[in-house]
Amino acid sequence: MNFEGLRVAITGAGRDTGRLLATDFAARGAQVYLSARDADAARATAELINRDGRGWAEAFRCDLADPGAVREFAAAVAARTGHLDVLVNNAAAYAKGPDLADASDETVADLIGGAATGTTLLVKHLLPLLRASARPDIVNLISGCGEPGHHRSTAHPAFYAAKHAQAGLAGILSHRLRPEGIRVISLFPPDFVQDGPRTAQAMLTARSVADCVLFAVGQPRDCFIREFRFEQEQASLGSPA
Repeated sequence: MNFEGLRVAITGAGRDTGRLLATDFAARGAQVYLSARDADAARATAELINRDGRGWAEAFRCDLADPGAVREFAAAVAARTGHLDVLVNNAAAYAKGPDLADASDETVADLIGGAATGTTLLVKHLLPLLRASARPDIVNLISGCGEPGHHRSTAHPAFYAAKHAQAGLAGILSHRLRPEGIRVISLFPPDFVQDGPRTAQAMLTARSVADCVLFAVGQPRDCFIREFRFEQEQASLGSPA
């Protein structure tokens, strides 16, 4: 796939799946505006891309749990480009534990505030740039924890709550933005690992998740892939990012 000149914003790109997606888009010629809560991690990803990639990247600090930081990131992107072709909502805090008491009040607020409120505000503030694009896509890496009836993850209940909120946002945006030609693409992977064998008996890998994103974004504009749902045979101990 050739994404030459495509302008892409990716959250949570300081490590793991977000970094993989940022490097994938840049390797195909995209201009990437990437953010992470850890500014040093974001810069490290941008340096990796600018050293080795076909495209280029610029790094920003953005804590999605902080509305002010979300506005600043959106404003910084708007100051650099008049349109945005792809927004990848990848960032999300994570915590394990079956009981509500397994996480502090601050952690619960951070989990829900970042994935739910932060994602909503970021889409709100970047929507004018997406509307200015000839081929706008919003991609949401949600999680199987956002599926009704899902119970197979070791994630904390607050993570489930956050991902259900994110799924609700994606669902209504898909319906309401469809007439404008804005595709809203959501992925609901089970807990997965960053690296591992890509066999039928193994856990899902980040590489496979990223490949789904690239595939969906690369489709012609008449193809609206709304969701990717994944099979999971048993409970797993991996992380969703």
